[in-house]
Amino acid sequence: MMIEIADILLAAGAIGAGFYCLTLSRRLRRFTDLEKGVGGAVAVLSAQVDDLTRTLTRAQGAAANSVGALSATAERAEHAGKRLELLMASLHDLPEAAPQQPPVGPFFVRHPEAIGRRA
Repeated sequence: MMIEIADILLAAGAIGAGFYCLTLSRRLRRFTDLEKGVGGAVAVLSAQVDDLTRTLTRAQGAAANSVGALSATAERAEHAGKRLELLMASLHDLPEAAPQQPPVGPFFVRHPEAIGRRA
């Protein structure tokens, strides 16, 4: 009698373990499903990381080009500023301009009341 009870309990345990394994197998299959589960999320995230890496590489290249163009422009501006300083310094050497004399001879005057007045 004891042996038959032990056999029944052993069979029930084996059936329970089989049912538990079946349930775990189904859950694991859903978990790793490439469309709905975590496997799909990992695949999507991996593709997004690849896209972001490519975008970052392009952005770094564009930034390097912009830095080169900006430094060249800044150097040209510095040279132009030095040239302007030299031109301004050379203007101090010019003699003062003589006051303008009214033109001699016939000439056109749009507003006769403005003669002798400076704008």
